[in-house]
Amino acid sequence: MDMHTDASSPDRRRFLRLTGSAVATAGILGLGGQSAWAQAGATPAAGDSHVAPAKDLPAAISLPPMQEDKSEKSRMPVQLGKDSRLGLAIVGLGRLSLEEILPALANSKRCRVTALVSGDPAKARQVAAMYDVPETSLYDYQTFDQIRNNPDVQAVYIVLPNALHKAFTERAAKAGKHVLCEKPMATSVADCQVMIDACKAAGRLLMIAYRIQYEPLNRQVKDWARGGSVLGKIKLITMANCQNQSKENIRQWRHIKALAGGGALPDIGLYCLNTARFLLGEEPIEVLATQYSTEGDARFAEVEEAILWQMRFPGGVRAQCTASYAGFTSRQYRVLGEKGWANMDPAFGYNGLQLKRSRMAEDTDEFMAPGIEQITPQEKNQFALEMDHFAECVAGGKQPWTPGEEGLQDQRIMEAIYESARTGRAVELAPVKGLDAFRGTEPTKP
Repeated sequence: MDMHTDASSPDRRRFLRLTGSAVATAGILGLGGQSAWAQAGATPAAGDSHVAPAKDLPAAISLPPMQEDKSEKSRMPVQLGKDSRLGLAIVGLGRLSLEEILPALANSKRCRVTALVSGDPAKARQVAAMYDVPETSLYDYQTFDQIRNNPDVQAVYIVLPNALHKAFTERAAKAGKHVLCEKPMATSVADCQVMIDACKAAGRLLMIAYRIQYEPLNRQVKDWARGGSVLGKIKLITMANCQNQSKENIRQWRHIKALAGGGALPDIGLYCLNTARFLLGEEPIEVLATQYSTEGDARFAEVEEAILWQMRFPGGVRAQCTASYAGFTSRQYRVLGEKGWANMDPAFGYNGLQLKRSRMAEDTDEFMAPGIEQITPQEKNQFALEMDHFAECVAGGKQPWTPGEEGLQDQRIMEAIYESARTGRAVELAPVKGLDAFRGTEPTKP
């Protein structure tokens, strides 16, 4: 859905109706010509202060609940300062941007925020004050294309509802900016391909934000799974990613199929799907799935509550995956080999990941009660790691480790999973030769 339309258009009215957003034209927002909301690059009048001094910084922005877990709190810290890092425009100021991505820039070695794009001018100004972003670098969804005139922005990080990824990737590419896009990449295979083609035509990089593939503990499991010496031949992977969606926020965009594309599968199930592919390096050749929603639960009037599926890989491994929008938080997986296992629990969280392993005693084939070893390296900020890799690829002209082709492959598999759930039959996938067939330059170790 392209938000770059007249405010009275049917598509535009539908977006406003579905999301409850206050996004509109600069005139409707009541913003003058001294702001990039109306005209990118305009200069504030003499004496205007476009960045609040530290003592006047506003309080953290309150956010509506997403899950039933009442311990959930807003964790939006204040960060100030900038340097010569890759200039990023953060497109969308929802929970993920405010609580994770923007704070992660404090840990980034190569990136800084230089522009913000939001449909809420008051929120944008508030966040801009926290992160030292000038008002001339604030845009709404109508004036987004004027970002082409901002030399401080080399790339955009798209953090919008899934159905909007395509339109804003196209617009960013046309504006001459590289694109880092949140997962899932889009809501259809066709849209994914359009995004890839748009960036290639513009000579700009496209990377999908699969943070797990940059996180050290998950990369360690990948090395064990492929190496053979630690776990032996891998036989089975079991995975689950579950959370209980808030009943107070029923009309959040993740419950609206036109914006999300689906329910538990593309949002949280995708972590299971993509991580299994990452750990093995192979592509599945068959999927078998089932899905369900509790009758009468308004949260799942349009999207599935839960989905369970199995993937068969050419090397013989089976991955058994579960994703639920109505179960207590569980984000874990176990890789079972002939000589040992590796267990990540939690596996998909933003922090606090835990890795354990158990294996046969060395130099003997006799049975021994296996011990369990806890692996505890220094924790790294996952968002900073992926953003730094993106910056390195932009600077070096290299294909990112998780390019658009990686997101496209996940979308192909998700569509096959939905087809299997709908028909009740296994669905075969086109075989793909080699390892890491859709990935680019492997990231350096942090």
